[in-house]
Amino acid sequence: MTSWLAHYGVFAIFVLMMIDAVFPAASELVMVYGGALASGALVHEMHVAGWHTTGFTAYLAVVVAGVVGYQLGSVAGWWIGIRGGRALVERRGRWLHLSTERLDRAERWFERWDAWAVLVGRITPVARSFVSIPAGLFESPFGRYNVLTLLGNAVWCLVLAAVGWALGSSWHRFDDAFRYVELVVVAGILVSLAYLIWRRRRPGTLSIHDDSSR
Repeated sequence: MTSWLAHYGVFAIFVLMMIDAVFPAASELVMVYGGALASGALVHEMHVAGWHTTGFTAYLAVVVAGVVGYQLGSVAGWWIGIRGGRALVERRGRWLHLSTERLDRAERWFERWDAWAVLVGRITPVARSFVSIPAGLFESPFGRYNVLTLLGNAVWCLVLAAVGWALGSSWHRFDDAFRYVELVVVAGILVSLAYLIWRRRRPGTLSIHDDSSR
């Protein structure tokens, strides 16, 4: 992904952020790396619609590409939700990682936060990719939905691109360090899965022992 971002610049940011509005596409990495590219520490200049730039202008181009791409993807997701309804989401949801359980959680999310559900969701890592379709499904008013999405979306892109800008030439050290974080996360997931499997198997094992003792 970082290689694609470095090669295609702002266009890659636009496309990936548009996808991230309905399907997780690592928007954190996209915007942080985009900010690092804009700083000029990784490449001499960025490609922006046929012309080349660097510095603060490149930073603004990265932010605008991220905001516009994500906003368009959010509108498409809302449209899918409101036009397709729950039946479509339940039938095709697995393609968008929207299982029945995740959809139920999204419904509780909207019930809990009411009018602010969209804004809170847009600034929440991972969950932000599962707001667009449920917002349409639960008939969030289009105007309010767009305004709240734009607010959360803009804050997200501005802050993460600024983090990447600040990292600048330290990006490679950050990237190497992040690999250890990835290993810890994977190890945690494996341990959690092992625990869940053990919990599921344990009652059956106990019942077999009980039957045999009789």
